[in-house]
Parts: sequence; structure tokens; C-alpha cells
Amino acid sequence: MAPQPDPGAEMTVAELIKHLSSADPSARVRLAINPFVPMAHKMGFVAMDTDEGGRPVVYLAEDAEAVQYGYLPRPVAEALTWMPPVEPPKRGRRLRAVSDDDTSRDTP
Repeated sequence: MAPQPDPGAEMTVAELIKHLSSADPSARVRLAINPFVPMAHKMGFVAMDTDEGGRPVVYLAEDAEAVQYGYLPRPVAEALTWMPPVEPPKRGRRLRAVSDDDTSRDTP
């Protein structure tokens, strides 16, 4: 995955084009929404307007008919830092069986 932009800065059209220029032109575009329940949404429309300061803004909208496409794939959520990477369990860890003696001790 491409490096992520500074979360405090807004992405420009030039930066978006730079990110997209390395993608397969036939690839589908999806929106990643909601870091707490990562979902994928189908892209619908692109609209342009200006913000309150008169600067141009491009809006990428989800497909109005799609609502949700499904869960965001885990590798994508990890790349967005919305989920921590999953570490495999360490090998060689041994568990001790619990006996009745361990569970019946009186505690002060």
C-alpha cells in the first residue's frame, strides 16, 4: 500500500492522482468508511464545489444504491491503521494444567 498522507493535512487532487496513477486502470474504486467498524462502500459520483474560503473542493460520494459493500479487508484496515496487525502466537509456550488444589485455596 502507498504511504498515507499526514492526517492533519487535507489531500489534494494532485496527491490523489499520484496515488491512483500506480493503480491498475481497470481496478474498481471503493471508499473505506468508519475506522471503528471498517466497511467498504462503492464509489458513486464525483462532485466539485468551493469551501467556505472559496477554495475548490472535490467530493467523492458513495453509490446511493450501494449503501455498504461489505467489511473492509483486514490488510486494508491495517494499512489505514484502523486495526492493529495480528501477531501469530509465539511457539513454545506451555500451559500448566490447573488442579483442584489451585482452585480450592482459601484466600485471606
